[in-house]
Amino acid sequence: MLKEKFSQYSFILDQTARRVKQFAQTSFTQKKFDITIDQWAILKILFQQSTDLTHKELSEYSGKDQPTLTRIVDNLIKKKLVERIEHPTDRRCLQIRLTNQGRQKVEFLSPEIAQIRMKAWENLTDEDFTHFVRILNTIYENLDKER
Repeated sequence: MLKEKFSQYSFILDQTARRVKQFAQTSFTQKKFDITIDQWAILKILFQQSTDLTHKELSEYSGKDQPTLTRIVDNLIKKKLVERIEHPTDRRCLQIRLTNQGRQKVEFLSPEIAQIRMKAWENLTDEDFTHFVRILNTIYENLDKER
C-alpha cells in the first residue's frame, strides 16, 4: 500500500511542472511578452550571471541540450535580445551575450513574471514552501547518490 502511494510522485511532479509551464506560457502570450518560457530562462541566466557564456556553459545552467539551446539562441538573436561573439581566448568557441535590448527586456519583464510565478503559491504558506523544497531536495539527493 505504501509503495503504491509513493509510486505516483513522478507523475504528480511531471503533471505539475507541465501545468506551471503551460500557465506561464499562456500568460506570456496574453500579455504579449513576445518571448517563450524557454527564451525567458536563457535571458534570465545571462542577466543573472552578468557575463558572457559559452553554449556549453549556458546548456549546463539551463539544463537544455545543445540542439535545443541553439534553436532558442537563434530565435533570441533574431529578436536582437542576445548576440554571439568570439571567445576572447579560444577562437574555436563562441559566447552568448545579452544585448542592451535584452537587458532592458529582462528588467522590464521581471516584476510581471514574478507575479505570474506567484500564482502557483496562492493559498500556500512559507512553511508549505519550506517542506516542498526539503522534499524535492531529498528526492534529488536520493537519485544523485546513484550516479
